[in-house]
Amino acid sequence: MHKKIKGRVWRFGANVDTDQIIPAEYLITADPKELAKHAFEKVKPEFAEQVKAGDIIVADENFGCGSSREHAPRALMGAGISVVIAKSFARIFFRNSINIGLPLIEASVDAEEGDELEVDFSQGIIKNLTKNREYTFKPLPEFLLNLLESGGLVEYTKRELEKAQAQ
Repeated sequence: MHKKIKGRVWRFGANVDTDQIIPAEYLITADPKELAKHAFEKVKPEFAEQVKAGDIIVADENFGCGSSREHAPRALMGAGISVVIAKSFARIFFRNSINIGLPLIEASVDAEEGDELEVDFSQGIIKNLTKNREYTFKPLPEFLLNLLESGGLVEYTKRELEKAQAQ
């Protein structure tokens, strides 16, 4: 995971639930690329075709509420979303995202659809390059950065076990 990323904003409001992120009828697969084809299909039909690798979601409170399925963060990763920034996250969505390697940041950011942001994970700084504004958040701890860089909890654990066995 890059400790600093730039991307274009997709803006959402409060209480975006997992059914909005990936409608239930597409839960027949866990393939992130297949799920991405239907991300936000019912609330932002243009999302799946227009999203680009590195784009950023900015939302208000309670992003990822609803069911506890891992398909929602998988769909976002498959779509190329590099980070989700929201005022708050549903607890299970937060854990699922971190476990599979999707970075989340709790912060309040003034950003509109299409703005360009730069996020520095280790310094805890978000810059809205379009509006020339800067916001801060608690920097991600080194452990969490390593976990995300590894691709999530399972891959991190495998890597750590391999290191331990090599010693």
